[in-house]
Amino acid sequence: MTESRMSADIFIDIPISPHPSMGLFAMSAAISPKLRAVALGFVAAGATVALSGCGAILGAAQEAAQEVATPAAPTGTEEVTSDVFSIAVGDCLNDETTTGEVEEVPTIACDQPHDSEVYAETEVTDGEFPGAEALDQQAEDACYTEFETFVGMPYEESVLLYSWYVPTEQSWASGDRQIDCIISDPEGQVTGTLANAMR
Repeated sequence: MTESRMSADIFIDIPISPHPSMGLFAMSAAISPKLRAVALGFVAAGATVALSGCGAILGAAQEAAQEVATPAAPTGTEEVTSDVFSIAVGDCLNDETTTGEVEEVPTIACDQPHDSEVYAETEVTDGEFPGAEALDQQAEDACYTEFETFVGMPYEESVLLYSWYVPTEQSWASGDRQIDCIISDPEGQVTGTLANAMR
């Protein structure tokens, strides 16, 4: 998902129990202050297992560097490598194999086959770093809440999965406070948005 950016971990969660009793177990890795945490915690009703993923957004210091390095949002058929701090709601990603520490993610126009889509984002309350487990819980709650609004039906009735990107302690120190919610189809790539998919 380089110079002024902080590092992050990737978390992929597969649910073990339906929300809100779903317990998240995150395996995180310390990273250098040049990466971003992409927390890909794909949640499926009924089970939870943690793998590594990433998610975060930039603070004021990161924005200046991003303005120079971030490519324009993809509009054609070509996949573009984008700074992980630049992803936003409406972006589509080819990040199925993304693991560990990342500073870039593959993005592509949503009218092309893609692995996932950013469907919501929220800011974490400022203050001391709350810890990876607390951030995962906030991400799970926020993404769960936004799921029905985006898809058009309750998460428990949907076949789709959600995940998230959260700050790491290093990216937090650099001003990263954003959680990005990611949606995907367990059947494989999707063409077009999953907004109001009703499935």
